[in-house]
Amino acid sequence: MKNRSLEKFNNLVEALQTLPGVGKKSAQRFAYRMVLGDSFGALKLAHAIEDAVAHIRKCTICNGICEDEICDICLDESRDRQKLCLVESARDIMIIEESVEYDGRYFVLESLDEANIKQLRQLVEEGVEEVIFAFTPSLANDSIILFIEEKLKTYPLRFSKIAQGVPTGVNLENVDMVSLSRALMQRVRI
Repeated sequence: MKNRSLEKFNNLVEALQTLPGVGKKSAQRFAYRMVLGDSFGALKLAHAIEDAVAHIRKCTICNGICEDEICDICLDESRDRQKLCLVESARDIMIIEESVEYDGRYFVLESLDEANIKQLRQLVEEGVEEVIFAFTPSLANDSIILFIEEKLKTYPLRFSKIAQGVPTGVNLENVDMVSLSRALMQRVRI
């Protein structure tokens, strides 16, 4: 039974537990630190969260995250527009960018519905020559790759996927930078 006099503390713990990888004990430790250890830091965190939620949105071109209508990567004229890297989430773009091995553009494949495929085709029509699949290796994602290849078969494209330096079943956010860099440099044609 929860202590009613600590209702606000318990609400904070429950809110923190909604974060990935944060269990009850960690949530309690974070809440205690925020409330009694560093209230200024907690207020700064709360403001940063509120500001991010209010201002961060999806890029209208690549579905990545940005603070404007179009992200800096899509606006960057120095990026290689002949390469398009398909990823599963906007987080993957940030992870690949940390590797500094890729200089092309991105597209977050949010779904396989016709609107998302149409958005992908529009990008391909802007001079893309190579589509790189940077998906977590799995049988399900191999099926998605085949589906996308079929949808784009009318375009003169090379298809490749990141090399198997990325272990099967591991999300890109959990791969070290050396493995990710090698996987991008040694991508294989499919």
